Amino acid sequence: MKHVMLLLFAQVALFAAELPDIRSVPADLEVPALSEGPPAAGKRVRHGLSVLYLPTDWKADAKWPVIVELAGNGGYTNAFGDVSTGLPEGSNLGYGLSGGKGFIWLCVPYLNAKGDQIAITWWGDKPAYDPQPTLKHLRESVKAVCHDFSGDESKIVLAGFSRGAIACNYLGFYDDETAKLWCAFFAYSHYDGVKTWPYPNSDRESALVRIKRLGNRPQFICGEGTNAQVTEQYLRPLLPNADLTFLSTGFRNHNDAWTLRPSPTRDQAREWLKRVTSSR
Repeated sequence: MKHVMLLLFAQVALFAAELPDIRSVPADLEVPALSEGPPAAGKRVRHGLSVLYLPTDWKADAKWPVIVELAGNGGYTNAFGDVSTGLPEGSNLGYGLSGGKGFIWLCVPYLNAKGDQIAITWWGDKPAYDPQPTLKHLRESVKAVCHDFSGDESKIVLAGFSRGAIACNYLGFYDDETAKLWCAFFAYSHYDGVKTWPYPNSDRESALVRIKRLGNRPQFICGEGTNAQVTEQYLRPLLPNADLTFLSTGFRNHNDAWTLRPSPTRDQAREWLKRVTSSR
């Protein structure tokens, strides 16, 4: 099995290199710059350690679905010029998926072991990588946004890129208290259990315990090249009846800015997002 997975990952890299670069497609969206002052419709502001965006059509007297986003690891660059800072302000998925309308977008950081600083790589401090400060902050942030800015607690989508895609399950399903927050999951590039990572319980057996908390909730799983297809080969036999969508972004890049450009996958992702937040 290990040999097969290594071969699949090699095929992913080869196929991805042959796909177009995201920069070959002009962006039709630009994430708003961080603003000073309190949150308001159409503004993206720091909200504690998180970054909060209220949609242009936001009003306090209505309920709003929420995209909660987790970033990739920081310190990342590749040969295609893709960069990940690991900071919440560097995230793009929620804005690209919503187009800046109809959804509150909350980018939540991972925290160190003391819970007082942002963890740029994984969560907690190595070698323990304790997720508890991050989980506590994540739950509290979701609760506060719903209370203070009319977020709809029944329509909270957990989204993540790379480290964040893994965290959709690793953190999102870490315990029953956290798992109950979400109505759906958007995982872009990587997936919990497909391969092992340096933190504890990243093995497949532990991942299977977490995925049992999914229930009948939908997941949209995508990635560059054939990344999503590798995940599908792992996951479909385990959850043959689950509401799972697997798609390639159609680009070679390990970069969440693909959502800021028109593409068939973005179209399908937006239709999926509409479905999973309107049917509840």
